[in-house]
Amino acid sequence: MERTMHLIFFVTLFVVSSCTSKQQPKTPSVQSIKKGIDTVKTTAAKKQDAAEPLTDKTAIPFLQQYGKENAENTVRIDTPLGSFDLLLFDQTPYHRANFIFLTKQKYFDNTYFHRVVPGFIIQGGNSDNMDTGQKRRKIGKYLLPPDTRNGLKHHRGVVSMPSSAIENPHKLASPYEFFIVQQDPGAYHLDGKYTVFGKVIRGMEVVDAINALPIDKREWPLTNMRMRVTILEKN
Repeated sequence: MERTMHLIFFVTLFVVSSCTSKQQPKTPSVQSIKKGIDTVKTTAAKKQDAAEPLTDKTAIPFLQQYGKENAENTVRIDTPLGSFDLLLFDQTPYHRANFIFLTKQKYFDNTYFHRVVPGFIIQGGNSDNMDTGQKRRKIGKYLLPPDTRNGLKHHRGVVSMPSSAIENPHKLASPYEFFIVQQDPGAYHLDGKYTVFGKVIRGMEVVDAINALPIDKREWPLTNMRMRVTILEKN
Protein backbone atom coordinates (compact mmCIF):
# COMPACT_ATOMS: atom_id res chain seq x y z
CA MET A 1 0.00 0.00 0.00
CA GLU A 2 2.78 2.38 0.94
CA ARG A 3 4.52 1.57 -2.35
CA THR A 4 1.30 2.31 -4.25
CA MET A 5 0.91 5.67 -2.54
CA HIS A 6 4.49 6.65 -3.47
CA LEU A 7 3.83 5.73 -7.08
CA ILE A 8 0.63 7.83 -7.17
CA PHE A 9 2.53 10.78 -5.65
CA PHE A 10 5.30 10.71 -8.28
CA VAL A 11 2.82 10.33 -11.17
CA THR A 12 0.79 13.31 -9.86
CA LEU A 13 3.96 15.40 -9.48
CA PHE A 14 5.01 14.60 -13.08
CA VAL A 15 1.60 15.58 -14.50
CA VAL A 16 1.54 18.88 -12.58
CA SER A 17 5.09 19.71 -13.68
CA SER A 18 4.22 18.99 -17.32
CA CYS A 19 1.13 21.21 -17.26
CA THR A 20 3.01 24.02 -15.57
CA SER A 21 5.83 23.94 -18.16
CA LYS A 22 3.28 24.08 -21.01
CA GLN A 23 1.58 27.14 -19.56
CA GLN A 24 4.79 29.17 -19.26
CA PRO A 25 5.84 30.87 -22.56
CA LYS A 26 9.45 30.50 -23.55
CA THR A 27 11.51 33.71 -23.67
CA PRO A 28 12.95 34.01 -27.21
CA SER A 29 16.72 33.97 -27.42
CA VAL A 30 18.81 36.69 -29.05
CA GLN A 31 19.72 34.21 -31.77
CA SER A 32 16.08 33.50 -32.62
CA ILE A 33 15.26 37.24 -32.76
CA LYS A 34 18.18 37.90 -35.14
CA LYS A 35 17.12 34.93 -37.26
CA GLY A 36 13.59 36.36 -37.52
CA ILE A 37 14.90 39.78 -38.59
CA ASP A 38 17.15 38.20 -41.22
CA THR A 39 14.18 36.21 -42.55
CA VAL A 40 12.12 39.40 -42.94
CA LYS A 41 15.00 41.17 -44.73
CA THR A 42 15.52 38.22 -47.07
CA THR A 43 11.81 38.06 -47.90
CA ALA A 44 11.73 41.79 -48.64
CA ALA A 45 14.80 41.52 -50.85
CA LYS A 46 13.26 38.64 -52.79
CA LYS A 47 10.07 40.69 -53.37
CA GLN A 48 12.15 43.60 -54.66
CA ASP A 49 14.20 41.37 -56.96
CA ALA A 50 11.03 39.77 -58.28
CA ALA A 51 9.73 43.04 -59.76
CA GLU A 52 9.23 42.72 -63.49
CA PRO A 53 11.54 44.79 -65.73
CA LEU A 54 9.79 47.76 -67.31
CA THR A 55 8.62 47.61 -70.92
CA ASP A 56 7.15 50.11 -73.37
CA LYS A 57 3.68 49.03 -72.19
CA THR A 58 4.31 49.19 -68.44
CA ALA A 59 6.73 52.13 -68.14
CA ILE A 60 4.24 55.02 -68.35
CA PRO A 61 1.69 53.59 -65.85
CA PHE A 62 4.55 52.77 -63.50
CA LEU A 63 6.15 56.23 -63.78
CA GLN A 64 2.78 57.93 -63.38
CA GLN A 65 2.25 56.25 -60.01
CA TYR A 66 5.92 56.53 -59.06
CA GLY A 67 5.85 60.27 -59.68
CA LYS A 68 2.91 60.69 -57.29
CA GLU A 69 4.73 58.82 -54.54
CA ASN A 70 8.17 60.36 -55.15
CA ALA A 71 7.93 64.14 -55.47
CA GLU A 72 11.67 64.92 -55.33
CA ASN A 73 12.85 67.31 -58.04
CA THR A 74 16.45 68.27 -57.22
CA VAL A 75 19.59 66.19 -57.69
CA ARG A 76 23.34 66.67 -57.38
CA ILE A 77 25.80 65.25 -59.90
CA ASP A 78 29.35 64.70 -58.66
CA THR A 79 32.18 64.42 -61.20
CA PRO A 80 36.01 64.48 -61.04
CA LEU A 81 35.85 68.18 -61.97
CA GLY A 82 33.32 69.14 -59.29
CA SER A 83 29.58 68.96 -58.70
CA PHE A 84 26.50 70.71 -60.02
CA ASP A 85 22.79 70.64 -59.16
CA LEU A 86 19.76 70.06 -61.37
CA LEU A 87 16.16 71.13 -60.88
CA LEU A 88 13.74 68.74 -62.62
CA PHE A 89 10.56 70.29 -64.01
CA ASP A 90 7.06 69.30 -62.88
CA GLN A 91 5.82 70.16 -66.41
CA THR A 92 7.43 66.93 -67.64
CA PRO A 93 6.19 64.46 -65.01
CA TYR A 94 7.22 61.18 -66.70
CA HIS A 95 10.74 62.37 -67.40
CA ARG A 96 11.15 63.78 -63.89
CA ALA A 97 9.84 60.56 -62.34
CA ASN A 98 12.10 58.49 -64.60
CA PHE A 99 15.22 60.41 -63.56
CA ILE A 100 14.34 60.16 -59.85
CA PHE A 101 13.56 56.45 -60.23
CA LEU A 102 16.89 55.73 -61.93
CA THR A 103 18.73 57.81 -59.34
CA LYS A 104 17.16 55.84 -56.48
CA GLN A 105 18.11 52.63 -58.29
CA LYS A 106 21.68 54.01 -58.37
CA TYR A 107 21.72 53.49 -62.12
CA PHE A 108 23.76 56.62 -62.90
CA ASP A 109 26.51 55.87 -60.39
CA ASN A 110 29.73 54.98 -62.26
CA THR A 111 28.28 55.88 -65.65
CA TYR A 112 30.07 58.56 -67.67
CA PHE A 113 29.62 61.81 -69.47
CA HIS A 114 30.39 59.82 -72.57
CA ARG A 115 29.79 62.42 -75.27
CA VAL A 116 31.12 65.97 -75.48
CA VAL A 117 30.45 68.27 -78.40
CA PRO A 118 32.53 71.44 -77.86
CA GLY A 119 30.43 74.58 -77.63
CA PHE A 120 27.22 72.56 -77.79
CA ILE A 121 26.36 69.83 -75.24
CA ILE A 122 27.62 67.24 -72.78
CA GLN A 123 25.78 63.91 -72.69
CA GLY A 124 25.75 61.41 -69.85
CA GLY A 125 24.28 58.17 -68.55
CA ASN A 126 26.11 55.62 -70.69
CA SER A 127 28.98 53.28 -69.91
CA ASP A 128 30.68 50.28 -71.43
CA ASN A 129 31.06 48.73 -67.97
CA MET A 130 29.43 45.35 -67.48
CA ASP A 131 27.55 46.42 -64.35
CA THR A 132 25.76 49.19 -66.28
CA GLY A 133 24.39 46.65 -68.75
CA GLN A 134 23.27 44.46 -65.86
CA LYS A 135 21.44 47.40 -64.29
CA ARG A 136 19.65 48.15 -67.56
CA ARG A 137 18.50 44.53 -67.95
CA LYS A 138 17.15 44.52 -64.39
CA ILE A 139 15.34 47.88 -64.71
CA GLY A 140 13.94 47.14 -68.16
CA LYS A 141 13.97 48.02 -71.85
CA TYR A 142 11.65 50.91 -72.65
CA LEU A 143 11.42 54.30 -74.36
CA LEU A 144 9.63 57.46 -73.27
CA PRO A 145 7.35 59.51 -75.51
CA PRO A 146 8.49 63.09 -76.16
CA ASP A 147 6.87 65.90 -74.18
CA THR A 148 7.62 69.00 -76.23
CA ARG A 149 4.38 71.03 -76.13
CA ASN A 150 4.96 72.73 -72.80
CA GLY A 151 6.87 75.78 -74.06
CA LEU A 152 10.20 74.71 -72.57
CA LYS A 153 13.16 75.70 -74.74
CA HIS A 154 16.74 74.54 -75.03
CA HIS A 155 18.36 77.46 -73.24
CA ARG A 156 21.94 77.20 -72.01
CA GLY A 157 22.03 74.94 -68.96
CA VAL A 158 18.83 72.98 -69.60
CA VAL A 159 18.67 69.20 -69.28
CA SER A 160 17.06 67.30 -72.13
CA MET A 161 16.58 63.68 -73.13
CA PRO A 162 18.09 62.34 -76.37
CA SER A 163 16.11 60.10 -78.68
CA SER A 164 16.99 56.44 -78.95
CA ALA A 165 19.62 55.39 -81.48
CA ILE A 166 17.26 52.82 -82.99
CA GLU A 167 14.98 53.54 -85.97
CA ASN A 168 12.87 56.16 -84.28
CA PRO A 169 10.80 58.55 -86.40
CA HIS A 170 8.77 59.68 -83.38
CA LYS A 171 11.85 60.75 -81.41
CA LEU A 172 11.08 58.42 -78.50
CA ALA A 173 13.53 59.14 -75.72
CA SER A 174 16.23 56.89 -74.35
CA PRO A 175 15.43 56.85 -70.60
CA TYR A 176 18.98 56.07 -69.47
CA GLU A 177 20.70 59.11 -70.98
CA PHE A 178 20.45 62.88 -70.82
CA PHE A 179 22.26 65.89 -72.21
CA ILE A 180 22.95 69.40 -70.93
CA VAL A 181 23.08 72.36 -73.30
CA GLN A 182 26.38 74.21 -72.92
CA GLN A 183 25.91 76.44 -75.96
CA ASP A 184 25.34 80.13 -75.26
CA PRO A 185 22.62 81.43 -75.35
CA GLY A 186 21.06 78.06 -76.23
CA ALA A 187 20.49 75.34 -78.83
CA TYR A 188 17.06 76.37 -80.03
CA HIS A 189 17.16 74.23 -83.18
CA LEU A 190 16.47 71.31 -80.79
CA ASP A 191 13.14 72.76 -79.62
CA GLY A 192 10.19 70.55 -80.49
CA LYS A 193 12.46 67.56 -81.14
CA TYR A 194 13.69 66.62 -77.68
CA THR A 195 12.16 66.89 -74.21
CA VAL A 196 13.55 69.55 -71.89
CA PHE A 197 12.94 68.26 -68.34
CA GLY A 198 15.28 70.26 -66.08
CA LYS A 199 18.02 72.84 -65.75
CA VAL A 200 21.32 73.45 -63.96
CA ILE A 201 20.73 75.65 -60.92
CA ARG A 202 24.26 75.52 -59.48
CA GLY A 203 27.70 74.71 -60.87
CA MET A 204 27.38 75.59 -64.56
CA GLU A 205 31.13 76.20 -64.54
CA VAL A 206 31.60 72.45 -64.05
CA VAL A 207 29.52 71.77 -67.17
CA ASP A 208 31.74 74.26 -69.04
CA ALA A 209 34.86 72.49 -67.78
CA ILE A 210 33.59 69.10 -68.97
CA ASN A 211 32.68 70.58 -72.34
CA ALA A 212 36.26 71.89 -72.71
CA LEU A 213 37.86 68.46 -72.30
CA PRO A 214 39.82 66.95 -75.23
CA ILE A 215 37.82 64.23 -76.99
CA ASP A 216 38.46 61.32 -79.34
CA LYS A 217 36.84 60.62 -82.72
CA ARG A 218 33.75 59.22 -80.98
CA GLU A 219 33.36 62.48 -79.02
CA TRP A 220 34.25 60.56 -75.84
CA PRO A 221 36.38 62.65 -73.42
CA LEU A 222 39.98 61.46 -73.16
CA THR A 223 39.61 61.88 -69.39
CA ASN A 224 36.83 59.65 -68.11
CA MET A 225 34.09 61.69 -66.44
CA ARG A 226 32.39 59.26 -64.08
CA MET A 227 29.37 60.55 -62.21
CA ARG A 228 27.45 59.92 -59.03
CA VAL A 229 23.91 61.25 -58.70
CA THR A 230 22.18 61.89 -55.36
CA ILE A 231 18.77 63.32 -54.52
CA LEU A 232 18.49 66.60 -52.63
CA GLU A 233 15.52 68.01 -50.75
CA LYS A 234 12.54 69.09 -52.86
CA ASN A 235 13.06 72.62 -54.15
